[in-house]
This record gives sequence, C-alpha cells and structure tokens, in this order.
Amino acid sequence: MDTGVRIDKWLWAVRVYKTRSLASEACRLGKVRIDDVQVKASRDVKIGDIVVIHVIPQFTRTVKILEFLTNRVSAKLVPGFAEELTPPEEFEKLKIFNQFNSEKRDRGIGRPTKKHRRDIDRLKNLDF
Repeated sequence: MDTGVRIDKWLWAVRVYKTRSLASEACRLGKVRIDDVQVKASRDVKIGDIVVIHVIPQFTRTVKILEFLTNRVSAKLVPGFAEELTPPEEFEKLKIFNQFNSEKRDRGIGRPTKKHRRDIDRLKNLDF
C-alpha cells in the first residue's frame, strides 16, 4: 500500500485504542499529536512518523510508525507495525495510577451502597 492510512484507523489497527470511534474521539479532543501538532482523525500517516498519544493525564505514549496497516492485527504482530518509544518512567506512572485508581472489596460483603458509591466516585475524581 503506497498511500497513507488515516491516523484513527492506524491507531485502532495497532491496538492503541479498543475501537476506531475511540481513536477518532481522541484525535478530536487533541490527545493525538504528530510532529508536536494536534491531528484530525482523517490525517494520513507516513512511515517514520512519531505519534504521541495522551492516554490519561499522567501517561503519554510515544509510538513510531513502521508500516501501514488498515486491518486490526493480533497483539503479537503489533511490533512489526509500530515501535514503542515510550520511556519506562511513563509505564511506572501508569502502574502507580492504576494501583491507586483500582478498588478492592472483600469477598462476601456485597455491592456498595449508594453512599459508599458516591464516596468512591468522589475519591476517584480527585485531580493530581
């Protein structure tokens, strides 16, 4: 394939986003950048482009495009199409965020009450 591929389709195909509509939404919200410029979902990518994706406020993922891709591939094949350039420190931030943002309930105590649910939501929505 000599022509480029839409950025939203490529991000979906290499499993950065679960659905193509989520990839399009991320582009629309300005979370996807190429050459330090926010891109629209319809932007064609080129081989060698460096894509910076803001997944959550504390985590930024950097990926280099190695090859065009229009159909979604298995996770094992992704390294042939995208090179991960994200520094290890970013993955540590993500690990800490997930650890803090997850909740664990003891087995057998049932679902949280409405009051407990509101308290949990209030704690999760804190800005860091």
